[in-house]
Amino acid sequence: MPRATNAPASQRRRKRMIKAAAGYRGWRSTKYRYAKNAVWHGLTYSFAHRKDKKADYRALWTQRINAACRAQGTTYSKFIAALKNAKIELDRKILAELAANDAKAFSAVMAAAK
Repeated sequence: MPRATNAPASQRRRKRMIKAAAGYRGWRSTKYRYAKNAVWHGLTYSFAHRKDKKADYRALWTQRINAACRAQGTTYSKFIAALKNAKIELDRKILAELAANDAKAFSAVMAAAK
């Protein structure tokens, strides 16, 4: 009995991996062995960096809020503590948006917190 290689499925699998590696440099985009390695690395990094992105955005929001607070003569930590004491439940994303784009609204929130 002849040996069956299941060539069509193997070719499809390899073609799919090469297509996923499009845009990579050198053999990583043309040779299956190297493309598979590069794509797997990329997938693991994408998983980890999806988690990191959340922390990066929170840090950015904190910086924007802190800059707006210091322009008003207080600090980020004092402002957040005042918000908690005043029971104002605005998250950092919204506060950063106000700080960056609507200074009057941010000033109103700061006044309400004091």
